[in-house]
Amino acid sequence: MSQYYKPNRKPDWNYGGSKWRLSRSKIALFLECARCFYVDNKLGVARPPGFPFNLNSAVDFLLKKEFDVHRVNGTKHPIHTQYGVDAVPFAHPEIDVWRENFKGIECKHTPTGLTIAGAVDDVWVNPKGELIVVDYKSTSKDGKIESLDEEWHDGYKRQMEIYQWLLRQKGFTVSDTGYWVYANARKDKKAFDATLEFEVTLIAYKGSTDWVEGTLAALKKCGDSAEIPAASPDCDYCRYREAAGGALAAHNQGYEKPKNDTLF
Repeated sequence: MSQYYKPNRKPDWNYGGSKWRLSRSKIALFLECARCFYVDNKLGVARPPGFPFNLNSAVDFLLKKEFDVHRVNGTKHPIHTQYGVDAVPFAHPEIDVWRENFKGIECKHTPTGLTIAGAVDDVWVNPKGELIVVDYKSTSKDGKIESLDEEWHDGYKRQMEIYQWLLRQKGFTVSDTGYWVYANARKDKKAFDATLEFEVTLIAYKGSTDWVEGTLAALKKCGDSAEIPAASPDCDYCRYREAAGGALAAHNQGYEKPKNDTLF
């Protein structure tokens, strides 16, 4: 049995349970496919997870350590100077909690009663006292990464916007502009030599959190309903479940069970 996939969740971790919280990833799942969100959070059967990318996690960890040096000293990181960003890493007593998985920035949303949380990679602050949401990304692609304009990047943008919304719920003044610190492993070296070299770029994004309140209301309505929502037409997971279920049902209809329960 895979150590990464445990499909059945205990009831207190399901929607409405005492330990259930609405994470940034659960919001993303709802926007991707309401049926998968319902099966996962209401019925307690989780989607199979993606395989963990340990190299990406290592890059995130090292970037946090690097920015933390400047956080302690109250100084700019060289990338701030390189890109003309007037900011320093934000020093706050709860910064480590905000960045910790399964904890993060947390608030109680009064209109829905939902507890919402998300773990941010970093937060900077500018001279006006505005907080700046920062997300670390790493990959290995040809050419310099200067923008995130592909359709699948929409998830990255909503992720940043949720963090901006959460910090505002905590009473902070938050800049609409956030940044991705993007580390791109170079592939133009003649040899590996047991070393990866990264080109690090800074990509600005002006977010909007106007969609959040409406999404939370729709998600609450979905979670409170006894009716299973329709599948997203683009959801491969739902298409697989339906196709596999149909194939198994067709097979069972033509299968004559042995009179003796034992096969041997």
